[in-house]
Amino acid sequence: MATQDFLVELGTEELPPKALKPLSDAFTRGISQGLTDAGIAFGTVETFAAPRRLAVRVRDLADAQPDKPVEKRGPAVKAAFDDAGNPTRALTGFATSLGVTPDQLDTMETDKGAWVVYRTVEQGKPTVELMPELVEQSLAALPIPKRMRWGAHRTEFVRPVHWVVLLYGNKVIDSPIMGLTPGNKTRGHRFHCPKTLIVPTPDDYEVVLKQEGFVLADFAERREQIRAGVAELAEREAGGKAVIDEDLLDEVTALNEWPVPLMGRFEDRFLEVPAEALISSMKEHQKYFHVVAADGEMLPLFITVANIDSKDPAQVISGNEKVIRPRLSDAAFFYETDRKSRLEDRIDRLKPIVFQEKLGSLYDKSVRVAALASKIADAIGSDPALAERAAMLAKTDLVTEMVLEFTDLQGIMGQYYASHDGEAADVAKALNEQYMPRFAGDDLPTTLTGCAIAIADRLDSLVGLFGINQPPSGTRDPFALRRASLGVLRIIIERELPLDLQTCCEWAAENFTVLTESDTAATVVDYMLERFRAHYEELGIGAEVYLAVHARRPTRPLDFDRRVKAVEAFRQLPEAQALAGANKRVSNILTKQGGDDIGESVDTGLLQDAAEKALAEQVAHQAEQVLPLFEQGDYASALRSLASLREPVDNFFDQVMVMAEDDATRNNRLALLNRLRNLFLRVADISLLPTAG
Repeated sequence: MATQDFLVELGTEELPPKALKPLSDAFTRGISQGLTDAGIAFGTVETFAAPRRLAVRVRDLADAQPDKPVEKRGPAVKAAFDDAGNPTRALTGFATSLGVTPDQLDTMETDKGAWVVYRTVEQGKPTVELMPELVEQSLAALPIPKRMRWGAHRTEFVRPVHWVVLLYGNKVIDSPIMGLTPGNKTRGHRFHCPKTLIVPTPDDYEVVLKQEGFVLADFAERREQIRAGVAELAEREAGGKAVIDEDLLDEVTALNEWPVPLMGRFEDRFLEVPAEALISSMKEHQKYFHVVAADGEMLPLFITVANIDSKDPAQVISGNEKVIRPRLSDAAFFYETDRKSRLEDRIDRLKPIVFQEKLGSLYDKSVRVAALASKIADAIGSDPALAERAAMLAKTDLVTEMVLEFTDLQGIMGQYYASHDGEAADVAKALNEQYMPRFAGDDLPTTLTGCAIAIADRLDSLVGLFGINQPPSGTRDPFALRRASLGVLRIIIERELPLDLQTCCEWAAENFTVLTESDTAATVVDYMLERFRAHYEELGIGAEVYLAVHARRPTRPLDFDRRVKAVEAFRQLPEAQALAGANKRVSNILTKQGGDDIGESVDTGLLQDAAEKALAEQVAHQAEQVLPLFEQGDYASALRSLASLREPVDNFFDQVMVMAEDDATRNNRLALLNRLRNLFLRVADISLLPTAG
């Protein structure tokens, strides 16, 4: 089958920069999936995205769908012909519905008799006929929360669409797209090349735009050119290093078709303002990259990326310097004004700010968190007084001028202002660390006071919202309780804190008087332990390992983590599957024979067979070996030791009948199995692991 390259380009007004990459990726996926669903063979799919265009190129696209054999079954042969062999109405009706005559039908034999059947080959449709609808479907499915209309058009899209390119090889597919007739003409840079350009074939697309149109259509190429240009400019002009935030880089890439990095300067006096405030102002409002010296200190420089290769770049730089000056002046004014009032003087200003209607204000939350943080600090060997002080100040920077203007600086400015007020170093640092980790993989609090505040703040939200029956549901999680749960688990595990979730949640519940749900603490603990499942899957640990540990419901996260890692290591041992199978068998036997009523006291005088004596001896020996390990939390060593029970366990089941006729013998053997199983249950229910065979 013949193939050609295919190209579709949608030319628009400037697309929303933060939406450009997701729109481009979704458009590409839609085209690929549409071709796959249509059964059309194709090669590589390439993506292009710039501020005024979305494009997809498909290499080696077949010129038609493959022919498809079609078989339709009609009436049974017995019902298709009368006694004289003439077609019945059933047969003629079937033939007529297909537009054929009875003599064009075949018969087929099945184990249920003979049937009339129609066989033909459905010819595949030409690709050029299918692509317009496929493109329209892909555009309709794009993740656009709010579409707009323009002019007299009834067409809707995220921005007005002005031109469409639709090429198969060198042939234009001229079926309407988005209310426009496609062609082979694109448009260049709005200022450098404000005219139409002919794209002879899909292969010429990005070359024409780059060489004639001053447009780098490939998002990835443009992104790397900006990265390299910004880094090189910082080093060449200032001997410094440009700090390139990946999200900002994506946004700047989406704003520029022909990127040209330029360096500007701001007044040295602004360096007295915390660097984070300057960076936030430059990044959020102006999309500038900041520059640091070799020692990491911020320099009074910024790099902007212009969407034009100016003949007088100094004018462009001067314009940007004029724009950034009032922004930085505002930051300096806010910083100076905020420091005139102490954070503790702002505590009462939290009273009118509602945290949650039933759970009170931010002041109420601060009081609760202070009480909880004090207990947590004491439990982890920190200073309760420092934790309580930090918790009462924790939200006060939310009412400062700086944070009201730059909300992403919450906590960061709190630390600066607390230090200025002369608060203890741990208290000041905790005001920033309370929000850690802010996202998956983020840094954790480094101080114990910070850990106490971060945990207490999250647990207060969890217990409070669950306690008034407002847990997360489906994708709705307005208070980010899933993230809060994972944050608590990470802090406790990675900082190796000896905290019990059940105890901490009970402490949190004591601070409320409005909870309506019963046993809220246990509900929250169950919810948090369930978050472990996804956490371990991301680490490559199977769900069965998590479930084996979860069955024992250990409520200390550090202990839970050690068990999981021990079971994962045990699962790799050659004895693991056989012992998991044996535990499953033991569990089934014990459940049928009374379960929890069965003790584990073994009378050695009642042991008869050599195999049961050997198992009893080994179980007793292992108990002496592993019980101290359990007390130390060394589950990995304990399970490695228990793995040696495989052979005596296998021999026991091969040679001993558990359900002996004599009651005493039978009960003694059940007690032996119960003692065996309870050793493993000190870690996890390994009967839930995959078994041999």
